[in-house]
Amino acid sequence: MRTRPLKVALLGCGVVGSEVARIMTTHADDLTARIGAPVELAGVAVRRPSKVREGIDPALVTTDATALVKRGDIDVVVEVIGGIEPARTLITTAFSHGASVVSANKALLAQDGAALHAAAVEHGRDLYYEAAVAGAIPLIRPLRESLAGDKVNRVLGIVNGTTNFILDKMDSTGAGYQEALDEATALGYAEADPTADVEGFDAAAKAAILAGIAFHTRVRLDDVYREGMTEVTAADFASAKEMGCTIKLLAICERAADGGSVTARVHPAMIPLDHPLASVRGAYNAVFVEAEAAGQLMFYGPGAGGAPTASAVLGDLVAVCRNKLAESTGPGESAYTQLPVSPMGDVVTRYHISLDVADKPGVLAQVATVFAEHGVSIDTVRQQGKDGEASLVVVTHRAADAALTGTVDALRKLDTVRGVASIMRVEGE
Repeated sequence: MRTRPLKVALLGCGVVGSEVARIMTTHADDLTARIGAPVELAGVAVRRPSKVREGIDPALVTTDATALVKRGDIDVVVEVIGGIEPARTLITTAFSHGASVVSANKALLAQDGAALHAAAVEHGRDLYYEAAVAGAIPLIRPLRESLAGDKVNRVLGIVNGTTNFILDKMDSTGAGYQEALDEATALGYAEADPTADVEGFDAAAKAAILAGIAFHTRVRLDDVYREGMTEVTAADFASAKEMGCTIKLLAICERAADGGSVTARVHPAMIPLDHPLASVRGAYNAVFVEAEAAGQLMFYGPGAGGAPTASAVLGDLVAVCRNKLAESTGPGESAYTQLPVSPMGDVVTRYHISLDVADKPGVLAQVATVFAEHGVSIDTVRQQGKDGEASLVVVTHRAADAALTGTVDALRKLDTVRGVASIMRVEGE
């Protein structure tokens, strides 16, 4: 066993970074045995050096992250500061000065993953990022390595714990969106500004990473269709229950039936109660993978939090350190297929549409005619009326998003349609 320690620089010491440092210290002997050499925390870059950080030698703390990654004796840089800059520059600087990188930075990887992988290859270093998607759940490595000999056709998942907690609370208690969000905030599941979560930005970044790995093609954040969940109502959940469904904010990555393109999208959707994802409760994450040979696989566990995310970071750290000792690198970017990313208009799925209409004869016939004119087939329809007003709920067969959009635009022009109360996709059937 090598006695000279492998030196690790830690960029960021917040909720995740502090847990990484703690585990490195408390599990030092085990990590040494698993890696084949000791690992040493050689420096910690932070913004507020005066803050007391339990278990971390103050002599290791610095505000000069650039100087830390340029030292030349650093073997691995762990980046958990998030955001685009200065993280991007620090990572590429680390590569050029001889260090491999472990990152949890989903936003940066979704936006500039190709450039970061190229920089890692140029300098013969590793770039690992299991913690960037779904916290502690082993997902990226199974997709990148365990399923490397298979053909993945679909990845469908709940990849944001905050939104799942909110939707689960609305489903189980009948609470409204704001009430459920307030509880999530009070319990620490939601940030003071929850926009990144509830508007789907966080999940979209993860979808881009997953699609790129699953389909061996480059998918950037801008390629992912994104729709938030702030408009989901208690009435939507009531409608879902009548269909034997619940509602989840899903990240969906699919290979086209002809294999010539892929799609990546994030939006609320109804899923049947007997689908495995329907039973994912609270702030947990789960990802359902459909592969040609392996069949259907599901990965489940805590998707966020300091300790779970640190677990994924440390797993990558062990792998990268082993590669360092073996003077090798692990798998890098696989983008050989170069498949185009189709627009949302090409996506085919089922839809649940709730309309406010006039309660008089002929309305249903008018609505059905509009659907037929746009090539959207109706599966079921339900109408309830009172005092001259009515609600009309239409569930379609599978149709292209562009066709459904044209249908809804035409429905809004009918004098008998007072408004479109909600549109929800139906997935997982």
